[in-house]
Amino acid sequence: MDRNLGFLLHDVARLLRKRFDQRARTLGLTRAQWSVLAHLARNEGINQAALAETLEIEPITLVRLLDRLEAAEWVERRPDPNDRRARLLYLKDKAHPVLEQMRALGAVTREEAMAGLSDAARRQLIETLLAIKANLSTQTVGETEEEIRRARHGRW
Repeated sequence: MDRNLGFLLHDVARLLRKRFDQRARTLGLTRAQWSVLAHLARNEGINQAALAETLEIEPITLVRLLDRLEAAEWVERRPDPNDRRARLLYLKDKAHPVLEQMRALGAVTREEAMAGLSDAARRQLIETLLAIKANLSTQTVGETEEEIRRARHGRW
């Protein structure tokens, strides 16, 4: 199992998250909160439904997280001028120093993970992962819901 691509990627991602979590505790954020802030930093002005989909969480779960982040004055919701039911999400000034700390912790964690790898090996790893991501992204675009359901349940 330790040479199976899926298991290996899952384990590496889990260990990276765990190590980052250990460091991020000093910021007083949960993993879910820092994930929201990190995704919002890359997608300011996104609506709540799209952010929930990106994070692969239920919209109600995101609303609870946003309530806490808004109370802490890290995030603000603004009305969507094109859809009166929707809210657009933006970072407040108070969030930027926290994001800088998160980026620094992420850099330390990535460096720890890549220790012992040459620059060439690091570049090759990233290029390989990007190629795998692209392969899987193009393959899933045309799948039907039925094909996805069958694949999840091992019924091909």
